Order: sequence, then C-alpha cells, then structure tokens
Amino acid sequence: MTNLDFALLLPLCLLLTLENSTTAAEMMASLVKPGIFRHLMCRNNMYPRSGVLRFPVSDGHVFWSAPYPDYCPPVYTAPHIGGQVWADSPLPSETFHPQWNQLDGQVNRESFHGAYEVKNGLPLNPIGRTGLSGRGSLGRWGPNHAADPIVTRWKRDAEGSIVANSTTGKNIIQMVAIQRSDNKLWAIPGGMVDPGENVSVTLKREFTEEALNFTDKANMVEKFFREGGVHVYSGYVDDFRNTDNAWMETTALNFHDEDGKQVGQLELMAGDDATNVRWTDVDSELKLHANHADIVREVVFLRNAHW
Repeated sequence: MTNLDFALLLPLCLLLTLENSTTAAEMMASLVKPGIFRHLMCRNNMYPRSGVLRFPVSDGHVFWSAPYPDYCPPVYTAPHIGGQVWADSPLPSETFHPQWNQLDGQVNRESFHGAYEVKNGLPLNPIGRTGLSGRGSLGRWGPNHAADPIVTRWKRDAEGSIVANSTTGKNIIQMVAIQRSDNKLWAIPGGMVDPGENVSVTLKREFTEEALNFTDKANMVEKFFREGGVHVYSGYVDDFRNTDNAWMETTALNFHDEDGKQVGQLELMAGDDATNVRWTDVDSELKLHANHADIVREVVFLRNAHW
C-alpha cells in the first residue's frame, strides 16, 4: 500500500473502529498529526510561482526523527512578502524576536499539534521535511492560521425533492467550492485569520468575500452563520505553500442549510481570491486543494451522506 493509499483509507478505518463518542474532528486530527501523516503536496516539486525546486524528500525521510545527513534544502521567501503589514520580519533579526508556541501579542503562534521544535532560531514544521527552508509565500514563521467554512445543502431535483445516489441509496450533499486563482484547484472558501480575530468572524467574512461578493443578503447570511456550525477539524493542512519553517493550519466548521432555503438559495458570485464558485456534488471522486477533500469527507460522515 502506498503512502497515498494509506492517507485515503485510514479515515474510513478510524470511522469503523473508534468509539461512537469520538467526533469527526478528533478522527481527522488523529490522522493528520506528527509521526503518522506524511505530507504529499509540499514536497518533491517546484515551489509555486517561483523557479525554486524543493530538495528531494522520500517517504522515509519526511519525519525529523529519520536521519538524513545529506538534507540541504534551498532557502526561499517570496520577494513580495517583504514589508507587508500581514507578514513577519525576516529571521534572524536583532529586533524581531517571535514568542514561539504561544500567543505572541495578537499573533497566534501555537500549533494545534502541540509544541513544535525550534532549531537555530527557526520553527520546524511539525509534520516533517518539505525540501524547502524559509517562509515561501506564507506570511508567518511557524503556523499560519486559517478558517474554512464548509457550507453545505442537500442536492434537490426540479420538484425540490432530495436526490439520493442510485448505488448507495444515501442522499447527495453539495458544498460551496471556489476555484483558487493561484493554482486553479477547487477548494473550501476559507482564508487567513487576522491577528486578534475570532475564528467565527473569519469564517463568515471569508465565505462572503469569496463566494457571495455582495451584501444585499447580509442579514440572512449573518443569521445563518450566527446559528453556529459543527466543528469538523482543527490542524495541519497539506498545503503546497508549506516549508520547513512555515506551514498552514486551519479550523474547519460545517454550516449546513438543511432545507435549502437560506444560503442554499443564494446566487453565488466569485470574489476576492477566487476565479469561480459553484455548488459542487460531494463524492469520493472529488478533487480539491491541499487535503480539503479529507476534511470534507468528515462532513459526509457527519451527515450520513453519499460518498
């Protein structure tokens, strides 16, 4: 079995064997954690929007605990990051001294996976080697926190009846997906958590900016998100921008429109960093940015929908 097969099959095994009290978020977090998960998207490729090739990292060399004496990754931080208000200063520095593994002023430098190691003044990716040092195109050293709202509804026919899959007999769930402008992949319409910002604010803001791009239904959208979502995951994201010293982590919540009469009726319109947006049928063939498909799968299990 390949590493990819393992990554795809283990969540289902966990679903069948863990106690009923275990939440979807706990199941997902038990998979994507140091010492178990080997990232796929952020190694053995060209770093996006650059001419920098990552240093080769095999499955056996991902974990920091595995000796790799020849490991010599290039150092790269995208030029456009310099001087941005949302970005950290370069390291090492005589004036910039981040407080690792804690809330540093209003910047959250804690990882969902516990304390990460700091070596030579730089935080180490808790999952392991990526073949690239520096920050790449990420703004923060260490964890870069995002929030992902998974907005769903049931697929319905022209008469308004819920559509079930003919093979499994389970109802088909749909999600709002955006097409990213940077890699053209479909993704959950999430975004970065601003310093000091509550995640619930980020979730609503990012969905509105990336999938709606208008405010005439603001009150309804506000009410929909205020009613609360179901937490499905908090942790590492296998993002193509990750490096040895900077990586993406997210908090994902499912906001489900059960009768389809709230956001399920809205006309979607791409905005912000998206080039397209649509209601997408969710099943096992769904291909999404990073490990978003794994996160969405937890929603499928949660709603007992077709996969």
